[in-house]
Amino acid sequence: MKIVSKSHLAAVFALTTLTAFAAGANPVTLNGWVSDSQCGNAHGKGGPNPSCVAKCIGKGAKPVFVDDAKNEVWTIDDPDAVKAHYGHHIAATASVDPDTKVLHITKVTMLADQGKATGMDMH
Repeated sequence: MKIVSKSHLAAVFALTTLTAFAAGANPVTLNGWVSDSQCGNAHGKGGPNPSCVAKCIGKGAKPVFVDDAKNEVWTIDDPDAVKAHYGHHIAATASVDPDTKVLHITKVTMLADQGKATGMDMH
């Protein structure tokens, strides 16, 4: 039996993930809030407080996307795509995997209603 190195497995996983997103993944644009994996959609429709999101991410939480339409939490597979947008209301152009609730964001556009978020600092 041949032993496969961890780096080889990581490369195969990365290619598989990219292929899954590319295979039928027509980009869509979703409106929603950038939150964190600790609070998710607990901030409600008003969106999170940007300082709360930054604080949670600084403590190890991951950035997530909460869509406006269903208030569902989506995992962001490329967290650097939203690094400058913690707590912001955005339009995210992304490839989506609805089965796993994962977004691959390719473009972020700030929505005009910034500053209207009423979400409380949860911490």
